Amino acid sequence: MKHFDLTGRVAVITGGNGGIGLGMARGLALAGASIAIAGRNAAKSRAAVDELGALGAKAIAVEADVLVEASCRELVDRAAAHFGRLDILINNAGIALRKPPQAYTAEEWHRVLDSNLTSAFFCAQAAYPHMKRAGGGKVISIGSIFSVMGAPHAVAYAASKGGLVQMTRVLATAWAADNIQVNAILPGWIHTELTDRAQREVPGLNERVLARTSAGRWGEPSDFEAIAVLLAGTGSQFITGAAIPVDGGYSIQA
Repeated sequence: MKHFDLTGRVAVITGGNGGIGLGMARGLALAGASIAIAGRNAAKSRAAVDELGALGAKAIAVEADVLVEASCRELVDRAAAHFGRLDILINNAGIALRKPPQAYTAEEWHRVLDSNLTSAFFCAQAAYPHMKRAGGGKVISIGSIFSVMGAPHAVAYAASKGGLVQMTRVLATAWAADNIQVNAILPGWIHTELTDRAQREVPGLNERVLARTSAGRWGEPSDFEAIAVLLAGTGSQFITGAAIPVDGGYSIQA
């Protein structure tokens, strides 16, 4: 179907060299998009580009520090210059820090907020003129079930992801007239490097996740391939400002 054909479209994916980001990159690649993978680990980014190339996609790796506004702008501008346009931005870069709220330092608080929320704003700002010039675009930000749920060990992470959802709504209203749709995806417990470490650090986490998740399993990065294509394509022209859980039913379970 044409609504899921991304041939000729160009995407920038921050943190796209692994986990959920790479899962979404695979989906976009299979749908025909060209992709700029952004990350600080050059070796991982090169491996991701090679994997996407094997799927038939045009892909490049761009080293970027999303904590720096100028680096975000350079990332977006380089991708647009290389491929000739920019249509899709996926804000996926982020970090987590497990500590009780009272133990946070100011530096830790700001590092998580800047990595997860401020970076997404900088990248969206940088992408806007390219998308407006192209006649429209798609901004997809990766929130979390902790955007809408609480957890005692994740105050900065939850605050940043909750802010990401509200920023999504505001950008959706601000840029609707420019035919730019802005949406968020809220992952549940997904097998990634971050959550694998959490399983090692938190006794009983695996059992609790399985008991609460209606699907009876952890998610996989491949579970994000199709939702990325939907939100990046013309099939979502009338979807904007949405925050869509991809959590196997975790957030609806009583």
